[in-house]
Amino acid sequence: MLIAFRAENVRSFCDELELSMLATPRAERRVVREVGWREGGTPLKLLPVAAIYGANASGKSNVLQAMDDMQTYVTQSFRWSPTGDLPRWPFRLDPSVAERPSRYEIDIVVSGVRHEYGFVVDDQRVLEEWALRYPKGRASLLFRREGDAVEVGSAARTQTRAVTKLLRPNALFLSTAASANHPLLLPLYAWFQRNLMLAGAGSRPIRQAFTAKLLEEALHRERVLALLRAADLGVMDATVREPDPAVQDRIQRAARILMGQEDKPHENDAQPLAIFDDIVLRHTGAGGNVELDSAEESLGTLVWLGLVGPVVHALAQGSVLLADELDGSLHPDLVAQLVQLFQQKQTNPHRAQLVFNTHDTTLLGDVSGQRLLGRDQVWFTEKLHDGRTRLYPLTDLDPRKHEAVGRRYLAGRYGARPILSSGEFDRLGELIGSEA
Repeated sequence: MLIAFRAENVRSFCDELELSMLATPRAERRVVREVGWREGGTPLKLLPVAAIYGANASGKSNVLQAMDDMQTYVTQSFRWSPTGDLPRWPFRLDPSVAERPSRYEIDIVVSGVRHEYGFVVDDQRVLEEWALRYPKGRASLLFRREGDAVEVGSAARTQTRAVTKLLRPNALFLSTAASANHPLLLPLYAWFQRNLMLAGAGSRPIRQAFTAKLLEEALHRERVLALLRAADLGVMDATVREPDPAVQDRIQRAARILMGQEDKPHENDAQPLAIFDDIVLRHTGAGGNVELDSAEESLGTLVWLGLVGPVVHALAQGSVLLADELDGSLHPDLVAQLVQLFQQKQTNPHRAQLVFNTHDTTLLGDVSGQRLLGRDQVWFTEKLHDGRTRLYPLTDLDPRKHEAVGRRYLAGRYGARPILSSGEFDRLGELIGSEA
């Protein structure tokens, strides 16, 4: 499970951002998951869901995108050109900051052991990289890298040293080690490969193809159909049309991309992977089941179809799902049910986690009895005067147990709301009126 994520000089974050999934004393006990993190130690108390609120263009999506960037570095850097630069997304609104390195760090629990992993990169190379684990509560070094020099821990020292011979300046040591099947580092790499799956608008065609893949697997088919039927979209059945090598190739490629086994395409290149016309959705009509073309389906149906596959996968694997604009084209009741799937222990026995951004304040509730999200599960992004994003938790504002969180947020008591220019709106009215 994810404990915390930190990054600095990444996208709209000039300063350090930190997102923590550790439960606080304000946590709703019903949702807290106890996770063993070391031999004989007291379990960590972690949260299954975190929601991020904020104005448009305040940086909500960039929190998720930064986590996805880290996964991209880990799963793909060894496959990048040996002579090329590193892709990087620094804070660009201040040239002096953009020239500085970017840093990524993550705390996770892998196979019952806490791990800390991070790296620092500039445009050309990896400057620093480190990995530690806590099998008995104290930090045990896996490796520490500064430039081309790598210090290795005592465990699996021979294999770790062998990896240094393959290391390139523009590739992560962890990625390189995974390519060599390093026994101690492969589980850490595998965590990135199956976690931090980003469900964004640009990846919808790929995610629909991934849903199609699960429809063809006996283990997951009924789970996918259950979510399609439960959403009250009128969909009673779904299948993939007659096997076609080109369709099957796109389905398999989508799965490899989402699992970090193949480079992610640019958003403009994702559409060729679309296979929605090859997915048959059957609706119940007066005369029986009716198949509708994709052009006849609602946007909400298309959005939900692209979410179902990743949700089923996350719940089955106990992985971390990142959902950008979760409420986009979906009814608040449907969004609430999706969040509940992760909050409830019965539907989330493998302790999957959901991190999402939204504008849906109904999830916040006006009284504690209506509150779907605990007070320590709510985060805000705020855009400062110079364009920097600040991420902060609701708990920093010391909310009372019975506080009407949704109402107070809409009233601007927590910040993270747009400052709209009524003068400019009035000016537009004058311009339109002058043309009449």
